[in-house]
Amino acid sequence: MKSVLIVSLCLLFCYSCSVRAVEEPPRMPERTLTEVHSGLFYQSADTQALQNDNFANPGLLWVDRGLTLWSDDSAPGVPSCAECHGNISQMRGVATRYPTFAAEKNRLLNLTQQIQECRVTRQHHDPLPYESEILLALTTAVVHQSKGLPFDVTLDKQTYPYWVAGKNYFYERRGQMNLACNHCHEHYAGRMLRGDRLSQGHGNGYPAYRLQWQGVGSLHRRLRFCNQGIRAEPFDYGAAEYVSLELFLAWRATDLVVETPAVRR
Repeated sequence: MKSVLIVSLCLLFCYSCSVRAVEEPPRMPERTLTEVHSGLFYQSADTQALQNDNFANPGLLWVDRGLTLWSDDSAPGVPSCAECHGNISQMRGVATRYPTFAAEKNRLLNLTQQIQECRVTRQHHDPLPYESEILLALTTAVVHQSKGLPFDVTLDKQTYPYWVAGKNYFYERRGQMNLACNHCHEHYAGRMLRGDRLSQGHGNGYPAYRLQWQGVGSLHRRLRFCNQGIRAEPFDYGAAEYVSLELFLAWRATDLVVETPAVRR
């Protein structure tokens, strides 16, 4: 009888632990960086001045186009973004919370994917390529509303598995050069790689205007460029692997503020 009681108590204890493991959000992990610096910190004085000049920053051209698209009601029977969401200034703070878990899609979405969802499901537009000018302009304009605000992504039972996947990606070696993201962006941040100074690899300025691209590009474009640089096969734009990595990077950059549109070399 005594042994039966002990077994029952053990089973009850194990069950309660498993329930807590499901219901309670994970504890906030500790960050590996003792000091956090934006990519702007590693740019030349000329590039820093270009980003900080509200008249000269070329990325603001994409913001202006996004503002026009936000209020565009020229298509018959198609509501504009403004009709549903109001003035775009009401989007302030929204970008700091992405990527986030979308229950209706049962997966993690970044802001560009959420804008795409709105365009397809609510405005009945055909889906656009991830790096298309319209999606870039809308994303840049929306993120720009949160300029100066810190990242505030949520880690809970829905998002935590994606965070783990993103962290694993960041520290996993890949490609013919057998390198992981942290080799450049933690071990050697601040050192020169050819003509570039390595940054800590934060995404707080994206979508960003890169002088090398002569245009605005998404964070996923930069991630693909990194993959190609270490001779690893890049994933498609919007791939789950990149969105998970984007969540990890947003969490890793919690102490930084949104700079979009940043200017980078």
